[in-house]
Amino acid sequence: MLIPHDTRKALDVVVDLVNTAPESEPHDRLADVEALSAFARIHDVSDVGTLGEADLRAVRAVRARFADVFAAPDAEAAAELINRLVAAAGTTPRLTNHDGFDWHVHYFAPGASMAEHLAADCGMALAFIVTSGEQERLRRCEAPDCRHAFVDLSRNRSRRYCDSRTCGNRLHVAAYRARRKEASG
Repeated sequence: MLIPHDTRKALDVVVDLVNTAPESEPHDRLADVEALSAFARIHDVSDVGTLGEADLRAVRAVRARFADVFAAPDAEAAAELINRLVAAAGTTPRLTNHDGFDWHVHYFAPGASMAEHLAADCGMALAFIVTSGEQERLRRCEAPDCRHAFVDLSRNRSRRYCDSRTCGNRLHVAAYRARRKEASG
């Protein structure tokens, strides 16, 4: 599956956004405007201006709608959710080449709020996954104590954990120890 740079970046942003929710973490990682500003900085979310409480509420609402996309039972349900997100954002596709990146498409309108920006760009990235017939790549970690979202970009769509070094390794070690304990009897 060939994914352009801007789409990959938007997929990373939407996954990280969904994973800030209290359903994925012990606490809400978008607890205040400062955390939202840090999120924007870390992810190089451009053209967002000064953020306030209204932005925080709007981004949390968009985050919940993105979480629904990851929980969608099929492509039709995911498409309906994505269509509503993107339509509400008032998309205005335009070509741009900024910050050292080659030409790519921004889907948010100039002057858009951060929530509209995320809904448009991340929504379109998810739309490309669904239109490619790859909706099943939008997943939640299968570790029993983890609900992080991720996009499975493995060739054979076999990824089960948000991070094989943490969740996957931890479960494999636990299974190994259980087998050893049972064998020793």
